[in-house]
Amino acid sequence: MKLGNSGKNFVKSLTLFVQFYIIGKDNGWRSRIVGSRGISRAVIGRLPRYYRYLGELNEAGVERISSNDLSKRMHVTASQIRQDLNNFGGFGQQGYGYNVKYLRTEIGKILGLDQSHNMVIIGAGNLGQALANYASFEKNGFILQGIFDVNPQLRGKTIRDVPVRMMDELELFLQEREIEIAALTLPKSKAIEVSDTLVRNGIKAIWNFAHTDLNLPKDVIVESVHLSDSLMKLSYNIMRHKEGHGE
Repeated sequence: MKLGNSGKNFVKSLTLFVQFYIIGKDNGWRSRIVGSRGISRAVIGRLPRYYRYLGELNEAGVERISSNDLSKRMHVTASQIRQDLNNFGGFGQQGYGYNVKYLRTEIGKILGLDQSHNMVIIGAGNLGQALANYASFEKNGFILQGIFDVNPQLRGKTIRDVPVRMMDELELFLQEREIEIAALTLPKSKAIEVSDTLVRNGIKAIWNFAHTDLNLPKDVIVESVHLSDSLMKLSYNIMRHKEGHGE
C-alpha cells in the first residue's frame, strides 16, 4: 500500500513520540547516548525521515548510498546527514557510503522499532477509526490492543479485528495489560479527565489529538498533534507565496 502524505506524517509523528518516550523510560544505552551527547530534538526529529527514505531505497534494491546521493533525495545537505548520523556512531565508510539495509536497521533500533509497543485509542469517532485502520503501525511495532468510546452504538464494532469497548471498561483493561501508549481522539472537554484516568492506571505516553494542552506529571510523555495548527501554517505559507509572486 502506497502511503499518502497524511499517513506518512502520522507515522513520523508517532515514531518521534515513541522515541522520546523510550529516551525518558530506558535506562540502557539509548538513554546514555542521548543524555551524554546532548542530541537535539531536531536531530531525533529527522531520524524517522531517514528511516522512511532508507526503507524506500531498500525496497528498490539499492544496497548502498552516499550522503551526497541521499541528500539529493531528501533535500537535506550531505553534511547535515553526516552530522546527524555521527551522533550515533556514523555508520558510513569513506569511499563506500552507507549500507542501506544496515543503516535502516540501526536507525530502527535507535527509534525503538526493534521493540513492540502496545497502544490503545480513546475515541472511536472518524479520527480514531482512521488511526485504527492504519495498518502500517503494526509494521513499525505499534500494536493496537484496544479502542474505547462512550457511544453504546459502537459497542462490539470491530476495526481490523479490534473490538470497540465502552469507557467503563478502560481501567480494568489497563490494569490487566501492559499498555504503553494511549492516543486521545476525543473532544477536549473529556481529554483532561480521561488523561488523568490513563495516568492513574500506569500510562506513561499519550498521543494527544484533542484540541487542548494536557498538564500531566513530568514522567508522562505527551505529544500533541493539533491538526488545525498545520492548516494555519499552510495558510500562512500560501499568503507568503502569493505576496512573493505578486498575486
